Amino acid sequence: MEENKTILEKIKDLSIFDSFKIVWFLMAFVVIYYVLIASNRYVSTISMSVKSTTTDNQSSGILSFLTATSNTNEDIKFLQGYIESLDLLKILDEKIHLRELYNEQHIDLFYKLFDSSSIESYLEYYRNRVRVHIDDKTGLLDVEVEGFTPESAYLIAQTIMQESEKFINEISHKAAREQMIFAEEELSKYKDRYKKAQNDLIAFQNKYGVFDPLKQAESKTKLISQLEGNLAQKEAKLLTMQSYMNDNAPEIVALKAEIGALKKQLLKEKSKISANNPSQKLNNLVAKFQDLSIEASFAQKAYEAALKAYESARIEALRKIKQLVIIQTPDTPQSAKYPERIYNILTAFMVLSLLYGIIKFTKMIIEEHKY
Repeated sequence: MEENKTILEKIKDLSIFDSFKIVWFLMAFVVIYYVLIASNRYVSTISMSVKSTTTDNQSSGILSFLTATSNTNEDIKFLQGYIESLDLLKILDEKIHLRELYNEQHIDLFYKLFDSSSIESYLEYYRNRVRVHIDDKTGLLDVEVEGFTPESAYLIAQTIMQESEKFINEISHKAAREQMIFAEEELSKYKDRYKKAQNDLIAFQNKYGVFDPLKQAESKTKLISQLEGNLAQKEAKLLTMQSYMNDNAPEIVALKAEIGALKKQLLKEKSKISANNPSQKLNNLVAKFQDLSIEASFAQKAYEAALKAYESARIEALRKIKQLVIIQTPDTPQSAKYPERIYNILTAFMVLSLLYGIIKFTKMIIEEHKY
């Protein structure tokens, strides 16, 4: 009993109000910081999205919608990475002297950007002042830009928006330019091929003195057919006349002469189609001519297709393929969003009180176990 009384008396001797002074002491620093030292941070907000201005005629329905959505999400992620990149930080530093804007306040050391800071520290500081977030519900890219004055917050946000639009235009035009360069190379290749095929065809015609061996062969075949028909008629007539006339009759002699002439002419025309010299054979000329004609026709079609592809790529490179859609333009804030003084002071008080209670309770347990 006496031991328990001793413990209780010791606990009573520990004046909670006296020991709680440490909390009030620390809170005094917190209040002084937030009231007198903490710099006002103004926020200008941008809300953006990326829209494709091209449509794929081969895609329709839900497939087209899903493809467009996928491309937009990819572009949004690219834009998010660009806004947080060192490249954009250097552009902002060059255009609006961003480091000087961040050095507008000198009292609050927690938010001071020192001149000796490395580029990595500067980038981290920038990312803490420019927060980029993709809204999962709307798919929009929200950007919160902090500045130590309303004007600087607006200027930084406005410049980020302008550079974001340039970035989206550049990546779309870059892809179009690469496609145009490829189309131009293909066009040059197929143009040379088409010219060569035409020159080969003309050289062949000049060499053998024929414009179209195929048509010439058709006309020769038709002529041979006619000669063979006439020959057959004359031979049939000769047989008929020989049945009742003497072979020395003038009509039979004349008819035999006509048949002989037809045979000679027929042999002559056939020899033109299949001459002893292979290079002069009409059938060989037709085969070579067909090969050259097919090559020239294919080269012409390929050249026309390459020309259409190049023209299409050239038009795509000139116009906007993707554009930045601004949902919320930057504004000049009228009041500071940060720091939230009352909220932060109350939070600090609650945290310090909680720590004090934990330490006090731990001390009581230790004191109790000593006796």
